[in-house]
Amino acid sequence: MRAILIAAKELAFAKNRLASVLPPAERRILAEAMFRDVLAAALSARSADCVAVVTSDRGLLCLAREGGGLAIDEQTPRGLNVAVALATERLVAKGAVTVCTVLSDIPAVTSSDIDEVFDAVPAGRGAVMVPSRDFSGTNVIARSPADVIPTQFGRFSLVRHLDDCRSRNLACRVLRLARPALDLDVPQDLYEFVRASSTTHTLNQLVRLGIAHH
Repeated sequence: MRAILIAAKELAFAKNRLASVLPPAERRILAEAMFRDVLAAALSARSADCVAVVTSDRGLLCLAREGGGLAIDEQTPRGLNVAVALATERLVAKGAVTVCTVLSDIPAVTSSDIDEVFDAVPAGRGAVMVPSRDFSGTNVIARSPADVIPTQFGRFSLVRHLDDCRSRNLACRVLRLARPALDLDVPQDLYEFVRASSTTHTLNQLVRLGIAHH
């Protein structure tokens, strides 16, 4: 079985680095819009048998269930990597062999991007990483078997993921994809996203917030 896993922070704690341009309520609305876009892309991907969401946010868990996805409640915020490990274990128990973990703040991602990641997974044991635009972070990682390496999301995660693969003598591939490379962390990212244009909940919210007119 091949599964997509969306990892999302609780909305109340999301996108603090946008505090200079958005108050808390607006950051929460924007984070939910981004999640909706990522969830829609995942649910439309042809390569996966299952879409799961791991979060402690009640509203996002409801959205996952409404979309037909598997909602994995981490109960309390534990940090991204612990949440992903918990969800991966649950998915493996359900028969998942390959898990593609997608962060919830890359709203430009499309179903075809996710399908391309699955297509790039090495035969046998290995991993595929889609880096952030600055080539330091990891915005998407597909692992086969699903727990072949732990995720190490955070600062310089791409190097850490690659080092883990090499130390275990695993096949690994870095797949550069423009849309999922754009994570919305700082104000400049918002302006880049608006300039790229898209039919997304995220763009609609940015227009509503006046970001599009910056």
